[in-house]
Amino acid sequence: MIEGTEPKKRLETFGRVARYTASRAITLFLTAVVGVYLTIIIANMGGHVDQIKVAQIEESVGARVASDPKLQSLPASEIRKYIDAQVRLQSERLSLDRPFIERSFFYLTDALSLSLGRAEFLTSDSGSRQVREILLERLPATLLLFATTDVILFFVSIFMALALSRRYNSFIDKAVVALAPTSAAPSWFYGIFLILIFAAMWKLLPFGGMVSAPPPRDMLHYAISVLQHLILPVASMLIGSIFITIYSWRTFFLIYSSEDYVEVAKAKGLPSGTIEWRYILRPTLPTIITSFSLGIISVWMGSIILEVVFNWPGIGRLLY
Repeated sequence: MIEGTEPKKRLETFGRVARYTASRAITLFLTAVVGVYLTIIIANMGGHVDQIKVAQIEESVGARVASDPKLQSLPASEIRKYIDAQVRLQSERLSLDRPFIERSFFYLTDALSLSLGRAEFLTSDSGSRQVREILLERLPATLLLFATTDVILFFVSIFMALALSRRYNSFIDKAVVALAPTSAAPSWFYGIFLILIFAAMWKLLPFGGMVSAPPPRDMLHYAISVLQHLILPVASMLIGSIFITIYSWRTFFLIYSSEDYVEVAKAKGLPSGTIEWRYILRPTLPTIITSFSLGIISVWMGSIILEVVFNWPGIGRLLY
């Protein structure tokens, strides 16, 4: 009976964790939507965004008039009427004649779908000036770096935090506590030193970029090249966040491991693995997921500048 119910309990636990994670993901998404909408409201206080859009329309129409010899031959009053008519038509097309509250939801939809118009200075590798194409071209590289770091950070931190909670006040535990303040420094700070040591001095790893130049032709060697270029930036991000994460989660495990029901489970002679999974790790997961979600934000902020340091072809290269 016990053997039959154990898989069922594990499945129920997995279902609860999945539902909790999904609810957190939905909450984060709604928070992001509200944040974007508030940014739109604040940015347009006093009609600032509307003025920028009208100025862009006038500039575009003026440039078209200046490049058209037929329009240039018209009297100045006719040119002015033409420009005003075109500006009015373009403003209506962009819904600038509608109330701002109504337009704010159009802006929100455009922002969430990355339909942000044309860039003035940046272009994609294909030559497009559409902001959406520029961002989508760079986003996969950022997500690769970001997701790789987060997956490693989550599972290594869980394993190490559980191990340290069993060895409280040991040498390794004290070492992690002592190294926790190193997370105060940004990841790009450690990236500079890793480049100096492993790329410049020892010449073991590449200085930066995402793949060797010229890129390998076959997929296997291409993947190996990408992995080699991932090592230093991922290591930099891990050094900048892993010790404080392990320290925090180890503290959570220590708090739950001192509960009365854990002592009762030990007195009953339950295996240590069962105790850790059922009575320590499972009730701690909501706190850990919340902590990890907040940590993702700081890792993301650091990765933008880190991409510049390692010449990683992500979104960070668009900003600097």
